[in-house]
Amino acid sequence: METGTLISLALYFIAMLGIGVYGYFKSTSDLGDYMLGGRRLGPGVTALSAGASDMSGWMLMGLPGAFFVSGFAEVWLALGLLIGAYVNYRLVAPRLRTYTEVAKDSITIPDYFENRFQDKSRVLRLVSAVVIIIFFTLYTASGVYAGGTLFENAFGMNYHTGLIVTAAVVVAYTLLGGFLAVSMTDFVQGCIMFIALIMVPLVGFSVLGGIEPVTAEVREIDPAMLNPFHGITFLGTVSLLAWGLGYFGQPHIIVRFMAIKSVRDFKAARRIGMTWMTVAIIGAMLTGLLGAAYMSINAEDVEVGAYVTDGTLDNAETIFIVLSQILFHPFIGGFLLAAILAAIMSTISSQLLVTSSALTQDFYKSFLNKNASDKIQVAVGRLSVFLVAIVAIAIVWVPQGTILDQVGNAWAGFGSAFGPLIVLSLYWKRMTMQGALAGMLTGAVTVLFWIYVPVLEDGATLSSVLYEMVPGVLLATLAIVVVSRMTNKPTKAVDSEFNDMEDELQTQMDKTS
Repeated sequence: METGTLISLALYFIAMLGIGVYGYFKSTSDLGDYMLGGRRLGPGVTALSAGASDMSGWMLMGLPGAFFVSGFAEVWLALGLLIGAYVNYRLVAPRLRTYTEVAKDSITIPDYFENRFQDKSRVLRLVSAVVIIIFFTLYTASGVYAGGTLFENAFGMNYHTGLIVTAAVVVAYTLLGGFLAVSMTDFVQGCIMFIALIMVPLVGFSVLGGIEPVTAEVREIDPAMLNPFHGITFLGTVSLLAWGLGYFGQPHIIVRFMAIKSVRDFKAARRIGMTWMTVAIIGAMLTGLLGAAYMSINAEDVEVGAYVTDGTLDNAETIFIVLSQILFHPFIGGFLLAAILAAIMSTISSQLLVTSSALTQDFYKSFLNKNASDKIQVAVGRLSVFLVAIVAIAIVWVPQGTILDQVGNAWAGFGSAFGPLIVLSLYWKRMTMQGALAGMLTGAVTVLFWIYVPVLEDGATLSSVLYEMVPGVLLATLAIVVVSRMTNKPTKAVDSEFNDMEDELQTQMDKTS
């Protein structure tokens, strides 16, 4: 590897660890600080940390790879994500921020569910914590897998060593600095990703002579690549658009909404977040199309490590890496590789922290040591971060599938189990604890059945026909409504708390206007 590349990567690692140390001294004295940053994030950090934790390695590897292979048939996925993120900012963010504070200052999602429905049985807390631990461990594993793949292909490092290095750096700054360090590193990583996804397409188009030559070459490869309707069925389109439904139930994203300083800051956060996301997604799409054109024009001259064999890209998901190493000076190339690491690590750190909070607050404190001090809980939280990372490494020790597939499974799990539950809990006063439990279980079980049970011919699963998010969200919503209607109305105390949330939200919105 070039010296300039190594210097860029070394600086990146030092910066991330430095932020972790800063977070350790700044805000880890109590559990509220460690898990939620004391609810004092500004709009910029909120928006970019939410975006960076959302757009994992699939943004710089999975999505460009999909466009490299299929072209504009994948645009529906991007459109679905943009719509989902915008609606999430408008409908979920301000209400969730207000309600989690009104509902006994809830600092985790299971905490919120228990307080929202005044569930003295603690079943909601237990089940939601189990869902978080299962799906986030799988989600974290997909991120570690992306890191191992990057180190193997880009740096010539052993895949298993890459897994360990990726996890070790993320664990270090997450374990030290908690939520504040994770949010700050996500902010920095979001900036790096943003710059990278502008640089690569701009330079690439410049090298190839502009938009027209690239478009002409892509059309020469396959005219269908420029047609968003070619080769995709109605159910395929619905499946891609349905990715946007997942936003309402992603704990590592919506926890940022809980931590923002004030509801008044959401307007700025939404504008920053949506601008960042729109530019990043367009950059990723153009990178894939540009890569297809570049590889076609310069097939015989491209030699980049283990990526290209006889002018053919071995793995479509490495096209961003290939372009970053061909088009730029090694020092800049190192910065662009750091952007991929940033995308991977920002998501892993957020997932580790949310899983840690579930293990600490929703298992250890709630069921094992009800009198645990904040100091003990922070220590347990740090231990949980380490243990989850170990399990994630074990899951992907033998690599399988693509990054996009692995992310899609966990994304659907959370979107189905928590999405309808969170939205309805914020808007529907008649919703009951039994309805919430039924919806959560129905969503999670539907997704697992859709992904893993081979009910079609040749052992295929239903996910090969329709993305599991669609039936998961529909059936979870139906279960919530039906069971809530069949059970007793919420108590007056729950009604009163819901009304308090409405009053507080209105007060905050009046201040904003």
